[in-house]
Amino acid sequence: MQPDATNRPNAALLGAFWFGIQMVWGALLGISLQSRSFEFYPHDAIRAYNHLAILGASVAAVTQIIAGIISDRRRIHGSRRLEFYTAGALAGAAAVIWFYLAPDFWQLVVALVVLQLGLNVAIGPYQAAIPDFVEDRQLAGASAWMAALQSLGNVAGALAASFMKSAVAIGGAIAAALLAGFAMTAAHVRNLEPLAKPITPLRVTRTFIDLFISRALMYIGFYTLLGYLYFYVAQLIRGDTKANVGELLVTFLVAAAIGAAFAGRAASRFDRRAVAAAGGCIFVAALAAFLLSKTGAELFGAAAMAGIAWGVFLTADWALGCAFLPRGSLATAMGIWNLALLIPQILAPSIVGTVLSLLRALQSTEAPRIAFVIAAIEVATGVMWLRRLPASRSSDA
Repeated sequence: MQPDATNRPNAALLGAFWFGIQMVWGALLGISLQSRSFEFYPHDAIRAYNHLAILGASVAAVTQIIAGIISDRRRIHGSRRLEFYTAGALAGAAAVIWFYLAPDFWQLVVALVVLQLGLNVAIGPYQAAIPDFVEDRQLAGASAWMAALQSLGNVAGALAASFMKSAVAIGGAIAAALLAGFAMTAAHVRNLEPLAKPITPLRVTRTFIDLFISRALMYIGFYTLLGYLYFYVAQLIRGDTKANVGELLVTFLVAAAIGAAFAGRAASRFDRRAVAAAGGCIFVAALAAFLLSKTGAELFGAAAMAGIAWGVFLTADWALGCAFLPRGSLATAMGIWNLALLIPQILAPSIVGTVLSLLRALQSTEAPRIAFVIAAIEVATGVMWLRRLPASRSSDA
């Protein structure tokens, strides 16, 4: 007997909450953390941004691990992990509004901590949704949906943060999208039956470690580019920096969605390591293009190239994670796997800040260019590390 259509996993509905979550990060990580740092510390914005980025990512890392472990224990007793989605969505929606309305730097810090706590209660358990409900043969397609929705959510967040003039409007729009995405995913998950897979203790293998390291290196480079692009654009292009950066990020993220769409088929047919490595190599070339850019048009070309590359990598990254992470302890494994995304948010500003301090260039006009060179080295190292993973192809390739 065929299952009713409403009981079949739909990757778009499963990914709706991911769109809302990524709208938050699209607004904060590329624009709002930097612009709010400028508001409170106009003469030392890079240092203030570094402190905010490191604190937020540190809170996220600890929260995801704890939430993932508890979620897997709840899963043993039949939970669909929806209680974690609910808590994260409600706390995150309230905290993002507070972040944009914070009248001083210390309230901004507290709002960011609450936001990271709330969303990361949901993220680890939520990222187990694809492997919880989607059969192996459909993982590549579902991964492409998640990568595309991540990019589109980032686009929406960047647009809101760049072009909405009212802090209330920005926070309200992001909170509304987060809650709407949660509602769509939660309603769908309630109708699904999880795949019959036992919950077992997490076993860390060499493949798990290599997957973690390669992902972390790629994300360190990504967050180095994302974190210092605002400061680079402020020096290179005259006018409204927030609007200019927003337009660049939209170009990057739309291109990433396109790259993810094309990479879905490649991740189904070819070795996923090769697809991820191809994305990384193009990303390094795009960083070189950023360094050589002298006009706005050249910057937009570099952003489009970087976006396509990142979309390709994201799709292969999701597919590799779904292929290699242990199915018996998915939320715990996802929480640890996500440390390869969160630790880079700590390391990227720490590495750049240390190098700039040693070079006495922290407040130099060359600081963003130095950051891009560091990013290229980090991504290239990640591409080389991918070779340590075993071959990974779709079961129906």
